Amino acid sequence: MNENIIFVTGYAKLPQGITATELYTVIAVGVLLDRETGLITDVDCSLVTTVARQFVKELIVGKSILDLESIEKAFTERYHGSARKALLSSLKIINEKYQNILKNKETIDE
Repeated sequence: MNENIIFVTGYAKLPQGITATELYTVIAVGVLLDRETGLITDVDCSLVTTVARQFVKELIVGKSILDLESIEKAFTERYHGSARKALLSSLKIINEKYQNILKNKETIDE
């Protein structure tokens, strides 16, 4: 495995009344990121259906976690599932964690 790839997770509360909420109270999103560029190389989430997980993957793989605006636009235009807000919240948390990883690396490298 590429040593430059890191795994980062984010969690958010799911809305009431959807299937995923019956199984989980939160959605989990895990991404593989290039440590240097923030490029998302793979993603998985705890949505119930395979087609939903695959669609989320198609929406964000190849994008940078640093470009949340582009990711939010893709979700707004193309993802009309009830978990959209929770997915975006999870991705924002992942972005924050990645920013902290970058800050800590700068501190270590100085």
